[in-house]
Amino acid sequence: MDGNGRWATQRGLSRSDGHRQGAEALKKVIKECSQLGIKVVSVYAFSCENWSKRPKAEIKFLFSLITQFVKKEMKDYVKSGYRVRFSGDLSQLPKATQNAINKVIEASKNNDGLIVNIALNYGSRQEIVKAVNTILQSGIREIDEQMLEDCLYTAGLPELDLVVRSSGEKRLSNFMLWQCSYSELIFLDKYWPDFDEKTVEDILKEYSNRDRRFGGIS
Repeated sequence: MDGNGRWATQRGLSRSDGHRQGAEALKKVIKECSQLGIKVVSVYAFSCENWSKRPKAEIKFLFSLITQFVKKEMKDYVKSGYRVRFSGDLSQLPKATQNAINKVIEASKNNDGLIVNIALNYGSRQEIVKAVNTILQSGIREIDEQMLEDCLYTAGLPELDLVVRSSGEKRLSNFMLWQCSYSELIFLDKYWPDFDEKTVEDILKEYSNRDRRFGGIS
């Protein structure tokens, strides 16, 4: 979910205003995905690299916003039947954020609607290294793909069909590198706060025209 700060700067607003609007865009996108019958949506909220590459004041505000979003908005997710998951090293997050996350995970664990997976303090390289070390610590010395997948943060979720990058950036930025090996990629110039229901529909129209061969013949 990229471009909150730039969206705000273009409008003479603070970066915090951009993050607030980004949270509003997330609500619109999640609701539309659910209504269209999509089964799983993963969103990249905060990367491992953000700790050192963002101002401390902005990081503090971001986690305050995330905590409030989890406490308030995700109550509606639970009521709507969504199951909420988080991918990343949650142990490094502020305690208030961890507590809010644990409560919404517990409250939604038996829901069978849309799975909303939030990548928080996440990095794909770090995820793969962690998975390998987990396997090695068990005493296994020969690893296959299924073993590794079972130790990823996304264990039990399907591989990604589609990766969408906002704000004109054309890179994956350490996002689910293992899971997206056969994903379709869409790069949009639109900043994340401008994403809405029509954006989702346009993305799916583009996706429906892709020929997914998975190494085979059309």
